[in-house]
Amino acid sequence: MSQRPQPRILLRLLGFLRPYRLRLALAASALLVASGSVLLLGNGLRLVIDQGFLAADAQALAKTLGLMLGVVALLAVASALRYYQVTWIGERLAADLRQRVFDHLLTLEPGFFESASEGRAAGEIASRLTADTSVLQSLFGSSVSLALRNIVMLIGAVVLMLLTQPWLSALVLVGIPATLLPIVWYGRRVRRLSRTSQDHVAELGRYAEEALSGIQTLQAFTHEAEDKRHYGERVDQAFGSAVARTRQRAWLTGVAMLVVFTAVGVMLWQGGLAVLNGTMSAGELSAFIFYAVLAAGAVATLAEVAGDVQRAAGAAERLLELLDTPPAISSPTPSQELPLPRQGAITLDNIRFTYPTRNTPALSGFSVHIHAGERVAVVGPSGAGKSTLLALLLRFYDPQQGCVTLDGVDIRRLALATLRSTLGLVAQSPVLFSGSVAENLRYGCPTATEAQLRLAAEDANALSFIEALPQGFDTPLGPSGVQLSGGQRQRLAIARALLKDPAVLLLDEATSALDAESERLVQKALDRLMQGRTSIVIAHRLATVVNADRLLVLQDGRLVASGTHAALMESSELYRHLAALQFSQHP
Repeated sequence: MSQRPQPRILLRLLGFLRPYRLRLALAASALLVASGSVLLLGNGLRLVIDQGFLAADAQALAKTLGLMLGVVALLAVASALRYYQVTWIGERLAADLRQRVFDHLLTLEPGFFESASEGRAAGEIASRLTADTSVLQSLFGSSVSLALRNIVMLIGAVVLMLLTQPWLSALVLVGIPATLLPIVWYGRRVRRLSRTSQDHVAELGRYAEEALSGIQTLQAFTHEAEDKRHYGERVDQAFGSAVARTRQRAWLTGVAMLVVFTAVGVMLWQGGLAVLNGTMSAGELSAFIFYAVLAAGAVATLAEVAGDVQRAAGAAERLLELLDTPPAISSPTPSQELPLPRQGAITLDNIRFTYPTRNTPALSGFSVHIHAGERVAVVGPSGAGKSTLLALLLRFYDPQQGCVTLDGVDIRRLALATLRSTLGLVAQSPVLFSGSVAENLRYGCPTATEAQLRLAAEDANALSFIEALPQGFDTPLGPSGVQLSGGQRQRLAIARALLKDPAVLLLDEATSALDAESERLVQKALDRLMQGRTSIVIAHRLATVVNADRLLVLQDGRLVASGTHAALMESSELYRHLAALQFSQHP
């Protein structure tokens, strides 16, 4: 990946704050008032010493201390207001950025998330949404505020130093440019190491998520020791990169403070000699020391904040990479509408498609026409291209050659929402989400009423087990519906598809992993679901599709035979072979 210039990254992030200009202005005003109050204290310190202590004037001392107390009160109010506003802005930025990135991720095609070798695994991306945005929240919620406050303090302190003692100020100011060199040098290293550290932390999250989601397989193969070792290696990598980053930041801060405070020490020596010689009052020296310490502290803080900025730049790069990724599959502008009512006629004409990570075509020279309302089964050995066919119909991918049409319209000319609202998918392993039964069913129709939910569940043979759950339709399912059996998850997926009421139904081996009783219930629900709809059924169990209007036989990405079960038993050697494997015990 090409490295973006850091100022360009941070300026782009500032663009996210544009809607909150009023709060930014309020925070900036509070910051200026707070910084000005601190600077006023230096002049108050001069008056206390020269006109109070040294002049032995109790009234002047009380008056000056009273004014200083008022300044401190103003400082307290302004600091509290500044803290609240900048913290709010930081939290808001993190929330907006998470939302913006998540919204964009949902527009990206499934193939994007399958490129784990390029850092696109779901766990790694989830880390970017949480850990990286937290880094930016910290930057804009505290570090930027600290930086701005110290810049104002530095400028104010330098100006007041010059007004108090111009010649003595040079001793302090010499240390400031000398500090910039280590900031630039170490800052670049911190940024690079921060990016590496964040990548290692993301890999930790990805590995842990993968291991925990497959905990049953992991334990069944007694792989705990290996996974502990592999995770430990990744923990050590993350720790090592974090320590390397911290070491550079420590050097950055230490060198900056050493240079500046060395200059302050020399200044104190020269200023003390000036007081002894009578060319400077004790109050002026005290005020000058106060300003010099403010300036030195500001530079040291800026050096430390520079490390935060470099770390945030690494996090921002990772997030902006996601935001800058254009979807490979998108809706055309303008898009075409499907004729109403939607019929569900499908044509695939001379399709050739190869997955981005493979060399062998998944489909080659594939052509077929499916009539509206026709029930078509797709069979063939593993790897023949059956699931690829459904992925192309849903436009998760576009073919490199050929055309797919729905009701006579090229699906690439349709808005994705229009296309996918016409298709209903019931997968072999249906995905259920955290939430209640009702919330999962409403994926099919967000506005479905309770009566519609019950009707769909009844048609899917799911109502009886849903009502047996502790809270019925309001029962939380947990991640991926782990509390349900395979047959129950399938019936919920069918109910969800019934609520969607699609013109075309896509069934991807929906009964292959079920026991006999569950298969009977699911098949009964599927028969209801397929009535009056174009249905494309992928099946390994030929017994479930022998009554289809037509069977398509695929091999090595090509359509090698087409017809009814009886016709294919006569004409297709491959189909006879598949049938013999499954029906040999039941001639």
